[in-house]
Amino acid sequence: MKYRELGKTGLMVSEIGLGAEWLERHNKEEVKAVIDCCEAHGINILDCWMSEPNVRSNIGAAIRGKREKWIIEGHIGSTWQNGQYVKTRELGAVKAAFQDLLDRLETDYIDLGMIHFVDEPAELQKILSGEFLEYVRSLKAQGTIRHIGLSTHNPAVAKDAALSGEIEMLLFSVNPAFDLLPADEDLNKYFDEASYKEELGGIAPEREELYRICEQQRVGINVMKGYAGGRLFQAETSPFGVALTPVQCLHYALTRPAVASVMAGCDTPEHVLAAVSYETASEEERDYATVLAHAPRHAYSGQCTYCGHCAPCPAGIDIAMVNKLYDLAVMQDQVPPTVLAHYQGLKANAGDCIGCGGCESRCPFGVRVVERMEQMRQVFG
Repeated sequence: MKYRELGKTGLMVSEIGLGAEWLERHNKEEVKAVIDCCEAHGINILDCWMSEPNVRSNIGAAIRGKREKWIIEGHIGSTWQNGQYVKTRELGAVKAAFQDLLDRLETDYIDLGMIHFVDEPAELQKILSGEFLEYVRSLKAQGTIRHIGLSTHNPAVAKDAALSGEIEMLLFSVNPAFDLLPADEDLNKYFDEASYKEELGGIAPEREELYRICEQQRVGINVMKGYAGGRLFQAETSPFGVALTPVQCLHYALTRPAVASVMAGCDTPEHVLAAVSYETASEEERDYATVLAHAPRHAYSGQCTYCGHCAPCPAGIDIAMVNKLYDLAVMQDQVPPTVLAHYQGLKANAGDCIGCGGCESRCPFGVRVVERMEQMRQVFG
């Protein structure tokens, strides 16, 4: 296992980490098997955003007696209310949930105190200028958290956070489907092999800018959604019409500037082994560029690649974002609670669509956006 410095925190994190979300569906013994497998292969960082009590307790039991071996991302603002996950900024609930995290993980400190799930710029500014940040600062002053981080899927929020001087690292969604932008409207040039070299050619400008700012400001990035919820593993569900391997997805994320670690979603030891195989993979096995460059052109028709060419929307919907969340939702038997909360937290979503079709006229891939908006209403309620 290779280790990287996480920005200005000084922490040395394994470049493959554990995204523990999927452990919610497992019992104590199964959770321990996954965490033991991670530890045996050199993984030393895990992300626990989940507020569900049992999974917190199961993780705590699995790392009992070995706390010093783990760097923990613990989220502030992720709460459990009336039997379900709720994101909140109400300090009473926030403080109780964070103490519950400490108690169930059987620790008196969290290495990376994550301001949980901020996806609107206005929300970030309210946090940075209000009592929520004061509380987070007090946790750091007491040593209850060692560093202040923030999780977001929105590059504009991530950029503002990186420039704020308060945020030391980010948990941010990175994968080819979320990053890549057509160089122009000519689909024959969209996946020109030159766009997929190790440089940043072809990446959406706001995401390219974010990576460079984080590198300049020494704000480290840990990656979530590196596999796009598993969507990239099947040609049928990949927006590129070709399947990528876990190793190729990991290599993509780990070659972005400022990225220190990818929180790979694992709910079995076999998933852990698939991720850590990256460390011994050949350059040929890591090569995502050739696969994407030779993807069948017809496969892009009707597939949303989250490129943003559909904007602007007169109803204020972030069309690329709601499409991304919808695709993540339908990959699972049930809508993941974070995806649902993210969707509901947007200032406008599919329920606000007026069906004007302007987005469809601008989409270079012929996505039937209005039809998908109706499908989103059915899935998300």
